[in-house]
Amino acid sequence: MSTPSEDEIDALQQALAAEHAAVWSYGLASAFVAAGEQQTVTKAAATHRAERDSAERLIRDGGGQPVAQQPGYATPKPVTDADSAMRLLAVAERDCAATWRAVLERTEDVPLRETALHALTYSAVAATRWRKLTGQVPSAAALPGT
Repeated sequence: MSTPSEDEIDALQQALAAEHAAVWSYGLASAFVAAGEQQTVTKAAATHRAERDSAERLIRDGGGQPVAQQPGYATPKPVTDADSAMRLLAVAERDCAATWRAVLERTEDVPLRETALHALTYSAVAATRWRKLTGQVPSAAALPGT
């Protein structure tokens, strides 16, 4: 992988910010989702931590200072039960997909594109899962990340 350009670092900073928010959202949701979904929540949180760590490394490799995680994040709606928690996760995944798509749009670097495509795909599938579980229609986005 080549050293990320300033434009790539800017896009990675946005992806990192979304990953920070996703990790936080999964932590919040874990307090509300049913026992049957706890393993999925735990695995997804670990995936987002890995994607966060990868984005931080890439930013540092490019000479940037990664954006810091916030102590808390505003939710689109109050999280009070399993349904609202899963809806929050669908939003967090949508946001991650959008930021990783922006990375794809700003780079020609093959390893960086592979990293971004993997993260975009993961978030698109996860968002579909949470939307489906909450009865949202359509459950899958036609063009994830848009």
